[in-house]
Amino acid sequence: MWGAPVSDRAKSIMLLGGGELGKEVIIEAQRLGLRTIVADRYEHAPAMGVAHEAYCLDMLDEEALRALIVRVSPDLVVPEIEAIATKVLVELEQEGFTVIPTAKAALLTMDREGIRRLAAEELGLPTAAYRFADGLEELEAAVAEIGVPCVIKPLMSSSGKGQSVCRRQEEAAGCWNLALEGARAKKMRVIVEAFVPFTSEITLLTVRSSSGTVFCPPIGHIQQDGDYVESWQPHPLSEGQLREAQSIALKITDALGGYGLFGVELFVTSEGIVFSEVSPRPHDTGMVTMVSQDLSEFALHVRAILGFPIPSVELLTPGASATLKAVREGEDFLIGGMDEALSLPRTQIRVFGKPLSKPGRRMAVALSSADDVETARSRAKQAASLLKVEWSN
Repeated sequence: MWGAPVSDRAKSIMLLGGGELGKEVIIEAQRLGLRTIVADRYEHAPAMGVAHEAYCLDMLDEEALRALIVRVSPDLVVPEIEAIATKVLVELEQEGFTVIPTAKAALLTMDREGIRRLAAEELGLPTAAYRFADGLEELEAAVAEIGVPCVIKPLMSSSGKGQSVCRRQEEAAGCWNLALEGARAKKMRVIVEAFVPFTSEITLLTVRSSSGTVFCPPIGHIQQDGDYVESWQPHPLSEGQLREAQSIALKITDALGGYGLFGVELFVTSEGIVFSEVSPRPHDTGMVTMVSQDLSEFALHVRAILGFPIPSVELLTPGASATLKAVREGEDFLIGGMDEALSLPRTQIRVFGKPLSKPGRRMAVALSSADDVETARSRAKQAASLLKVEWSN
């Protein structure tokens, strides 16, 4: 299902989620003349600083979410985070609202169970073995069945929150408690995944537009505690691996339907490509495209959802990104070290503008390009290491 082109009628866009990725989407939407609205669960989210209108609410509150969308009446409703009352989006789509890419895609991808069942059970894509658990007793049984090491994740979370690796059966209780802390849902349920012995992890940005499906060059990335810390483009794959990755990405995005950019996460193993997850929106590892491609993932997303054609995506130069994360909580802070970081050639900094720092929270990203990937990676990591969160007390 492709969906109907909307470029001839869309004048406003409403993002449900206003983090650093949403901020870049808003900027690209304004470049094409749209009225931009952002909603998020906390005040002064990054995208709120650049949008025409901003609202703060609990987006798991069905009544509040419905009331806001109906009152604002945007042409396009664009979910940008996981913690959303997706049932409301399904209802509103049936009532005539346009949900990007589709309400079905939002419903399936906002929790890991829906997308995993679609990928493995309906499409037959290669995935890690998995089980679901609703409580500690079920979790312990699932760990025993799957075996250790295994990965335990809440069904709804972001940026690796609540995710852990269970290396011994006795660690299951601790993993359950960690999942409880990181979950973004009222009902607690986890997925237990067999550990995949991968050689690398990649993101294949896949764009569905009125002119068909195109793929960005593969992006390699490294995660710590389930959250990315650096990414680079292109990540080398053999011709066979690339065909396999694109085939998996095409099948899952075709099943989800609609227009837009999808971040398809894959494992590269000695046995082939294994599907991991998919996000129907720009991906954090894809921030590197702001320096590496002719069109960033954010520009591609906006063009696609407006119904404009995207005949190709061009890699202009190898590039890399590396993140700055906070180590303590506080409100009164500045990002220091930018003079030193920006003295490096072909390097840019994006400060996200988050109002509160927390341990492990991404606060900025360094972006570097070079004639080869390794130089770009080294430069981006050096730039990120020069940045620091400076608190006033």
